[in-house]
This record gives sequence, structure tokens and C-alpha cells, in this order.
Amino acid sequence: MINWNNLDTLRSFGKLAALKGRVNLPEAMAGENGAARVASYSVPMACGLCYNFAAKAVDDEVLSVLAELAKEAQLTEKYEALYNGEMINTGEKRLVLHQLTRGQLGKPVIADGMDKREFYAGEQKKAADFARKVHAGEITNAAGEKFTTVVQIGIGGSDLGPRAMYLALENWARQNDTLKLEARFISNVDPDDAANVLKTIDVAHALFVLVSKSGTTLETLTNETFVKESLRKMGLDPAKHMVAVTSATSPLAKSSDYLAAFFMDDYIGGRYSSSSCVGGVVLSLAFGPEVFARFLDGAHAADETAKEPELRKNPAMLDALIGVYERNVLGYPVTAVLPYSQALSRFPAHLQQLDMESNGKHVNRFGEPVRYATGPVIFGEPGTNGQHSFYQLLHQGTDIVPLQFVGFRQNQAGMDMDIQGSTSQQKLCANVAAQIMAFACGKQDADPNKSFEGGRPSSIITGDQLTPEALGALLAHFENKVMFQGFCWNVNSFDQEGVQLGKVLAKRVLAHDTDGALKAYSELLAI
Repeated sequence: MINWNNLDTLRSFGKLAALKGRVNLPEAMAGENGAARVASYSVPMACGLCYNFAAKAVDDEVLSVLAELAKEAQLTEKYEALYNGEMINTGEKRLVLHQLTRGQLGKPVIADGMDKREFYAGEQKKAADFARKVHAGEITNAAGEKFTTVVQIGIGGSDLGPRAMYLALENWARQNDTLKLEARFISNVDPDDAANVLKTIDVAHALFVLVSKSGTTLETLTNETFVKESLRKMGLDPAKHMVAVTSATSPLAKSSDYLAAFFMDDYIGGRYSSSSCVGGVVLSLAFGPEVFARFLDGAHAADETAKEPELRKNPAMLDALIGVYERNVLGYPVTAVLPYSQALSRFPAHLQQLDMESNGKHVNRFGEPVRYATGPVIFGEPGTNGQHSFYQLLHQGTDIVPLQFVGFRQNQAGMDMDIQGSTSQQKLCANVAAQIMAFACGKQDADPNKSFEGGRPSSIITGDQLTPEALGALLAHFENKVMFQGFCWNVNSFDQEGVQLGKVLAKRVLAHDTDGALKAYSELLAI
């Protein structure tokens, strides 16, 4: 039987709190002790990735209590209940099934009178067949010419994840001759966003993918109208240039305004939807369905590792629990995600939504206030850019910010050159290695301005190269990490009521149904 209990009621959490300050990170990472930690505090991940947590302020005693916490909080059982189709999203009374878009982890899940794995796989096959016909020139624009660009219109999870995944594989696809269509994205209701995209593409050869599960998302439908009107002004029929990704019950599902419609459902939240048709349509069009299938394989492989009950063999659970220790025992409110890969330039933005929308909750699954901190603030930029931006605060600021590095031994472009005795890739990797040690150990100096306290914890995920499989595994790792933390905090990681109030008030403003300060702000902005 699964029990849903608040973190501060668990006996193991009390034991964990008593271990605060146990590890002196500068001492632990110095000399041969540090080398031994790097070797032993490393966990294999799916698809050749590796999670190394040597520079975290934990030791074997802390890890032992974290393992107790995992068992007492029934993390393995809750994950199993989720992928076997129990109603985990209690706020909206829905199943949570995004793992089924990339493979079957447990028993078949029957909902809405159908096998949901077969449903998701069937929609992916539709998307794959459509993409192949576009690439072959069987589906063309009105002039019978091939499409050259695909443009996704969506916001939130319909934009951040797919955009991050596209950018992550764009250079890889160019190098491997599998870039079929260039992709662009329109998300912001600010008209400058859509106008900029339309001005920089060959619109007559562009295929637009409208993504809205409900078919009523205000920003997305506004941008759709903007695009359609632009197409008409160019003498083009919008229905020859648009497809929809939506639910089977939305007003978009059977509309003649689209070349085709691909379906998702309410069991997949937007921020978890990159492996559904939300990401699958645009990525299959951009790279080919075979590449998207490889991405799904990587995600499924990572999902399989998340089933492992032994903590040191489950990198997502381990990453999650170390994060809980840092948030709830060490008291760190922020986490920085620092990928040393330009391809992952938008990955921190996606994780920002994934983590903060999932676990930014102040009540538990039963609507009761919690008395402990939940999800951290997430931010980040790719290295080495961040080093010349906000690393000053990370190294010498008054707050300690845990760090999540990501690094690869090889680049994607297949080109590099020796400059002053080392290649660009070697310089990149040297920087991430140096930063880990600088954060952990610091440096003493007689000049206080040049003194670094150290003790700034970090972990790193490493791999040979950012391939489709590695990207899928990386995405699923963080999705599962966020879910495990939500289980620990006893919050519902799958609703997002916090985004609704602003939407309601915005509709009032647009309807001129305002008074007081809301009316004053509306007038200030000339609405």
C-alpha cells in the first residue's frame, strides 16, 4: 500500500537533518581524497552518460540515510504506480503517462477505452508518415514545391521543450546529413515575435505546426491568426501551410484549416510533452522520424534506469534526493544548470519550466499547507558564457547555489582546431573541470577580494557526444528527477494552477472589466 506523507513526518528525514554540515567540501575534494571521490561517486546513466556527484557535500553516511528516505517515501513504488496508470495527478484527477510516448515500462495502461501506449505510438506513426511524405515531396505547398522550413506555434511546454530539443540536435543533424527542414518557433504573444520569424523565412515554402491541447490557448490562437492573415496577404492559402497538434476533442481536431491533425491527451502535461507529438511532429519534420525515434529510445532507456530500487544504481533518484538534502537540510533555495555545450543553450530554460512549474507548490497533494521548502529556483546559461556573466555571484556571493554541470568529450560539428597548444573542445572541457574544483575548494588570499571560500557544491553529467539518444536520456533524467522530488515533498508535480490567475485577470482587462489598480495599470499600458 502506498502512503502519501509530508517530508517532515518521515523518520529518515529527521535523521538526515541531523547530518547537516557533516562534510567539509574543500577538504573532501582536496588531493588524493578528491581523486578517490571522483572515482567512487559516479553512477552510470543510460546511453553512455554518467552522473558524478563527487563535488556534492555528501558522504557515505548521508547517502545511506538518503537511501532510507527513498524507501520510507516509497519512491520506487510511486514511480511504478505512475507508469502503471494510477491517478497520480490528484489535482486534476488525471493519469500521468508521458513515459508511454517512448515505451512500455510496466503493464498496459487502459484509459478512455483504449491502450494508451498503442494510441501514442499510432499518433507518432502518423507524424512519421506525414514527415516522410513532406520530405519526399508528396505533400507540398499549393505550387507543388517542397517545404523548406517548419515553424512551431505554441507557448510554454509547446515551445520550450521542442525548441530546446531542436537546438540541441541542429548541429548534429547538419554534420550527419539529416537536417531535412530548418525549424523556427513562435511563442510570445508580442507581435514582434511572429513578425520577426515571418520576415526571416521563405513563407511560401514554410509549414506551420500549431500546438494547443485545448485548442483555446489565447497566445497560440492569437499568433495563429497573425500568421494566417500574413499568409493571406501574400496570396497564400493558410490551410495548405498548417497542421495542428491538439486533443481529439478540441475544436482544431477536425478543422479543414489544417493539412493534418495529430493528437495528444490530458494525461501528458505540457512540460512533459517533448516526447509526444508536441515535439514529435516538428522534430520529425526537421530531422526525420528515424532521428526522433532514436531520441525516444534514449528517453525510454533512462526511464528504465529510474525503476531501479537501489539508490546508487538510479541516477535520477540519487540526483533528486541530493537536491532534497540541499533544499531542505542545507537550505539552498536556487539551483543553476550549466551545460558546457552550446547545443544545450535553451535546455536550462526548459528545465526552468519543468522544475518550477512542477514543484513550485505550497500545499501538498491534499491541499494542506506544507511547512518546508519545495521546488528551488532554476536558472542557467551555457558555459563558458556564464563564466563571464553570473559566475561572480556563484563564486563569491553571500548565497551558496548548487550547480548542475553537463559536459561532453566531443563536439557535434566534427570540426575543431589547435589554438595555442589545445583545441577549442579541450579548452571548453578544461573550463568545466576547473570550475568544479574552484567552486568546491576555493582559494585563500591575503586580499579579501581575491579570496574564495569554496564549499560550493556541484554535480556533472558527462558523455561522449550529444547524440539523439543522449539527449533523450538527458531529458528523461531530469523529468524523473523532478517527479521523485515531488514525491518526496508530497506535492502534485503535474498541475499548474499558479499560471491560471493571471490568465483570468488578463481576460478581464481585454474585456475592459476592471477597476482599482487593475484599471489603472490597464490605462498605463494603453489597453
